[in-house]
Amino acid sequence: MTISEFSLLLISVLAGVCGQFFLKLGAVKLGKVEIDNALNHIFRIVTTPELLIGLTCYAIGAIVYILLLTRVNLSVAAPAISLSYICSVLLGHFWFRESIATNQIIGLAAISIGVILVISHK
Repeated sequence: MTISEFSLLLISVLAGVCGQFFLKLGAVKLGKVEIDNALNHIFRIVTTPELLIGLTCYAIGAIVYILLLTRVNLSVAAPAISLSYICSVLLGHFWFRESIATNQIIGLAAISIGVILVISHK
């Protein structure tokens, strides 16, 4: 993977992680969905700025991912995009104060090793 391809990958991952971050902020703002408030929540989803920003970030990430796919094999791009899992867990831990269990750390390490092996393939 060249520097420009890796840059596209990172931009796509970061846009996706930003999307997840803003969707979480919006979801917290919405509160828990119950059967009696579901219709109201559907309306509030399309009027909550954080959710709209999150969806926009996802769209940007998808566009950049498509650009990446024009340059690298799907068998490389798809596994490499799993870097977003690592970033999301860390974001959840540091921003939302979510705990990280030992088995999650092992899983994140396995993902990291897998991504390194996939993208370093010539």
